Amino acid sequence: MSMDAVVYQGPHDVAIEEVGEPEIEHENDVIVDITTTCICGSDLHMYEGRTAADPGIVFGHENMGTVTEVGDAVTTLEEGDRVVMPFNVACGFCRNCENGYTGFCTNVNPGFAGGAYGYVAMGPYKGGQAEKLRVPFADFNALKLPEGDEHEDSFALLADIFPTGWHGTRLADLQPGESIAIYGAGPVGLMAAYSAKIQGAAEIYVVDRVESRLEMAEDHCDAHAINFEEGDPVEQIVDAHGDEVDKGVDAVGYQAIDPETDPGDDAYDPARENPAIVLNQLIETVRPTGQLGIPGLYVPSDPGAPDEMAAQGRLGIDFGKLFEKGLKLGTGQCNVKEYNRELRDMIIEGRADPSWVVSHRVDLDRAPEMYEKFDEREEGVIKVLLEP
Repeated sequence: MSMDAVVYQGPHDVAIEEVGEPEIEHENDVIVDITTTCICGSDLHMYEGRTAADPGIVFGHENMGTVTEVGDAVTTLEEGDRVVMPFNVACGFCRNCENGYTGFCTNVNPGFAGGAYGYVAMGPYKGGQAEKLRVPFADFNALKLPEGDEHEDSFALLADIFPTGWHGTRLADLQPGESIAIYGAGPVGLMAAYSAKIQGAAEIYVVDRVESRLEMAEDHCDAHAINFEEGDPVEQIVDAHGDEVDKGVDAVGYQAIDPETDPGDDAYDPARENPAIVLNQLIETVRPTGQLGIPGLYVPSDPGAPDEMAAQGRLGIDFGKLFEKGLKLGTGQCNVKEYNRELRDMIIEGRADPSWVVSHRVDLDRAPEMYEKFDEREEGVIKVLLEP
């Protein structure tokens, strides 16, 4: 049996191909019919050829759907259950999983702490930008949702960006009444700002250059929009706030743009990148003894880096200033299971509705077109959901 899936062909090239349908490989597995899967900003790192991804990978780590087959050892799920899967693949019983660090499971991907669906170096798990998905350790990894199709867009965001945005604020130890600066108004940055609003931040500053994204931060997160191409973002924030802020979040990662470089004809030219710039701006933006949350992706190897040092994941960080200010920082990908149950319940109760970040819901066969638009950071292309 075969099915349609989004398959990586090479840099800037994905295609819809027929691939084999997944099967139960272990008695702890379930098979899920995908109803919604999302294109993620971290998919673009592979799409752009900025990782060691080989052609043939089925993309898609943000997945939800309906259980159609159940392995003999699965005890809490049955056919017909509606579920959403954390992008993390985790075993549930290694030391890290037992301590809640499911993003760093040591059993699912030997030699590496952490596994994920459809991602380079994250294990043998095919992605869910397809009609079906195999979910290993399914009792642990699948989160049950209410029956029906209510909150489909919001629940789909529980796979990654809503928990990851929340994680950014928790890495920064945001407390009610504090001020926070969030660099990056892509989906994760917007979710970090929304999470900060829910958690009672007094002032929220969001830094980006795409006006449609900054408008969403203003409209949905009560944030102050800071366009870094209109002036130094640190100066803009300090002027508006009257001082440095309490906390900061990096929702950009290693492909950060340096506003001091000339945009020329192509505002998204990789030659404008400075992978340390957001970290250094945060060090300047956050007050002494404040804290930084860094969920933005950084890699130990970058084939497309602007210089030899960055190609090895080594960045020119102002560590002396970090030390002088006594700043704390937290890093690493989100342990989705730490947050997804509570965030699900907030959505059910109407306390949270992150679906405003969804800009497009399209058929799976339009994935190549939407990857191109998202990669170009087109105005209005914020979060793309695919429907097989």
